[in-house]
This record gives sequence, structure tokens and C-alpha cells, in this order.
Amino acid sequence: MTIIMGVDPGISGAVAFYFPMVPSRIAVDDVPVAGGEINVNELARLIRIHRPTLAVIERVSAMPGQGVVSMFNFGRSYGDVRGVIGAMDVPLHFVTPQKWKKHFGLSSDKDECRLRAIRMFPTAAESFKLKKHDGRAEAALIALYGAEVLMKVAA
Repeated sequence: MTIIMGVDPGISGAVAFYFPMVPSRIAVDDVPVAGGEINVNELARLIRIHRPTLAVIERVSAMPGQGVVSMFNFGRSYGDVRGVIGAMDVPLHFVTPQKWKKHFGLSSDKDECRLRAIRMFPTAAESFKLKKHDGRAEAALIALYGAEVLMKVAA
């Protein structure tokens, strides 16, 4: 069974596992955190449970105005997620926010992403209901992008 993992990286990000054979089925979780860092063991456990066939991570870069410590911490979290996925031997693809959002006709408005995720995955709407769930919504849409664009190319 094909399962696509979508990742909105960072300590406040999320992971989603999309099941294209059942289009409304998605499992979303906040990125597991322990002691202010990515809990790599828990992330690996989630990957073992869902066994994704493909992972899609949002390609991110430094943002003007962010402090050095903040960017270092974000970079470490981004690297932790990439490393765990790689160590779990899941094929990995990257997509810029501009590219996946353009695919869905979305702006940079995080609430717009959250509302789209509710519409696309009504059975999981509870997972996206709060403003702070924008990372979950983005991870879900990144996974859906992987199924619609990357799996179509791979097929």
C-alpha cells in the first residue's frame, strides 16, 4: 500500500501520513518533541508504524530577521527530521512552500492552508480546527501534493 509522508519541519511543525487508496484518510501528528528538541526516537517510531513509501519535506531556508540562535535551532530540527527519514530508508523528496502552495492555489496565509486541509480531509477536521494546527494542515497538504504530483511522475 502506498503511504505518503508529508513534513512541515521544525520544532513546531508536524508530520502527516496520507493513504491515497482511501483519499480522505490521513493521520497527522505534531512533530514529537522532548526537552525542546525533536524526539528522534518517537519520530522513528511513527515512521515504523505507518511505513511510508515516500516522504516529502518542505524545503526551507533562512529567513531575514531571524536570530542566529533561532536559525541554528531550526536548522538542527530540520536536519534531525531529514536524518531520521533517511535512516529509516524512506525515499525523500523536497518541495518549496511556493511550489506546493501554488499547486493548491494557496497564498502564504496559514489559516487558508488550515481551512483547505479541513475541506480536503473532513474526517480529520478535528486535527486542523485550531489556529495553532497550521503545521498539521501544511504537513497534510504536502503529503497530498506528493501523491498528486510526485507519485503521478513516478507512476
